[in-house]
Amino acid sequence: MINRHTTLFKALNLTIDYLVLNISLIATYYIENHTSIFSGENKKYLPIVLVFNLIWLLSANISRLYRGVLNKDSIITFRNVFRTYFLFVSFICFAILILIGTEAYFITRQYLFYSLALFGVLLGAWKVIFLLIRKSERAALMDTRKAVIVGAGRTGYDLHEYLLKNWDTGYRVVGFFDDDPSLVHDGDMYLGDTGNCIKYVKEHKITEIFCTLPASQTARINKLMLDADKNLIRFKSIPEYYDYGNKPVFIQSFGQIPVISVRAEPLENLLNRAIKRSFDIVFSLFIIVFIFSWLFPILAILIKLESSGPVFFTQVRSGHNNNPFKCYKFRSMYVNGDADKKQATRNDSRVTKMGAFMRRTSLDELPQFFNVLIGNMSVVGPRPHMLNHTEEYSELIDMFMVRHFLKPGITGQAQVKGFRGETKTVEDMKQRVEADLWYLENWSFLLDLKIIFLTVRNSLVGDENAF
Repeated sequence: MINRHTTLFKALNLTIDYLVLNISLIATYYIENHTSIFSGENKKYLPIVLVFNLIWLLSANISRLYRGVLNKDSIITFRNVFRTYFLFVSFICFAILILIGTEAYFITRQYLFYSLALFGVLLGAWKVIFLLIRKSERAALMDTRKAVIVGAGRTGYDLHEYLLKNWDTGYRVVGFFDDDPSLVHDGDMYLGDTGNCIKYVKEHKITEIFCTLPASQTARINKLMLDADKNLIRFKSIPEYYDYGNKPVFIQSFGQIPVISVRAEPLENLLNRAIKRSFDIVFSLFIIVFIFSWLFPILAILIKLESSGPVFFTQVRSGHNNNPFKCYKFRSMYVNGDADKKQATRNDSRVTKMGAFMRRTSLDELPQFFNVLIGNMSVVGPRPHMLNHTEEYSELIDMFMVRHFLKPGITGQAQVKGFRGETKTVEDMKQRVEADLWYLENWSFLLDLKIIFLTVRNSLVGDENAF
């Protein structure tokens, strides 16, 4: 049970954020020009106001600003607000200053600066007010419900512990029903055998029943469920086996049969795969035509001038469903016999000066856009590893092979989180795998755009793990 006010306060936050944004735009224009933005001669500004609003929506969706507004920690709340504001300003600068141009709508740079600054101040002030209101009224905002647990086995006690620790679920467990009283550790929590459950619940106005009885007691479970329905009592059944790791599971229904997947995979959906593949084709063609076409001869000459050997380095790596494929890169090392066995390390003597620059700026990965166009890679996904590393780490890390459910990518969640470069320890690789699995379970088109944006930013400002 989630807070009954969650949707209301999510809508409230969204509405007031937009009010603050538009007040900032209108007030700044009035202060700067001493006239209303809605007057006839100033209506060319209105499309810019619309652009600002749409970009805020995009930024908030990427950062998931409005998720968990009532139970998110204050520090995390402000971190998300700052992240959203940073994305918003970045997109505004890119869209208005670079793509559209300020002259197109007679916008001054001063107007952009002051309106964004005012919006930042007002947004921060509103979030402080909201957090103060939320703190003082938290108890009133909770939709507390009394519940009982039928079945005092391990499953029942695990559920009880979870509800005690996670107060924001809104449940208060009154006690247990079980045919074996000895299973209830605290005698005060024992309410009787399962046959007395419905009677007790009706008399004490309990709103929900959690049933944790094993599948061997199907007849008893069915009777409890039917009796609960007849008496307008919500009935929830907990599966006997649920140890799928410390994460939520994904449940589908095949008719009346529930099927539990250990993870959600958005890219199992055909439409999502089509969207991702279409973007891969368009984006890789854009890079190849407008960047690779003129940059290739320059890099090729510089690579050949510094060291003998081919311009391109081709290596067989593990791909989608662990199928090997040829991965293309610009050669960044002197020709050596360890290229297919040993990872590059910091201050690696095999790396040329030109190679060090390309690796630091990720230019050595440019040829992989041909891999994307062919279809054995994606723009965003887990980085592909050498075959011997796949064999090695699959033995050491339980979840390592799961990342191969996806096409490998030129960049990925692990890379923008800083888990790139040499993996000195198994723990380093575990962190990379965890980031890749998070991406697998949380993919969205906007997430891909965010990762691409962060990759470009990291290439421009530098990444200490790029060597």
